[in-house]
Amino acid sequence: MNYLIVGLGNIGVEYANTRHNMGFMVLDAWAQASNIVFESGRYGCTATISFKGRKFTLLKPSTYMNLSGKAVRYWMNELKIQPENLLVISDDLNIPFGTLRLRKNGSAGGHNGLTNINELIGTQEYARIRVGIGNDFGRGQQVGYVLGELSDEETQEMPEICKRVIEGVKAWATIGPDRAMNVVNTKPKPQQKAPEQ
Repeated sequence: MNYLIVGLGNIGVEYANTRHNMGFMVLDAWAQASNIVFESGRYGCTATISFKGRKFTLLKPSTYMNLSGKAVRYWMNELKIQPENLLVISDDLNIPFGTLRLRKNGSAGGHNGLTNINELIGTQEYARIRVGIGNDFGRGQQVGYVLGELSDEETQEMPEICKRVIEGVKAWATIGPDRAMNVVNTKPKPQQKAPEQ
């Protein structure tokens, strides 16, 4: 079974640690944990991981966020991936930071990357994991917040968030989307604070 796992983000060092690059961060963490490297290809960088008889092609589009559909459509055709074997990882400012939402399908919810994917592949019947980035910004400051860098506290939480997303993708592919949703769509456990000295 072949799967295409797409992490959304923007290329370039200036975007590397921004909230809009959650998808890239998750795939980078997965590749690092698996000791594999991404290779540059058409419309993006890819890496391949095998897990329990399943083959995951990880894709980081190089098209910039608003044209993500171009990369997704190309690689779906190249790898002969059907929509039911596609999963997209994106940021979402409508849910609290670190909260995950796995869905089997659905609208773009105002996310430009998902909007472009829906348009170019002609369906929204594909899975996605949305990673909450919260909405702690004032009126008119949405773009600056989304494209802003993670705080030190948020950065500390990223390894655990990435780990949970990766486990969610594996669950989706192995036990099916319905059971995987029960695993993924739970509130993160609060971090234990070290006792004060």
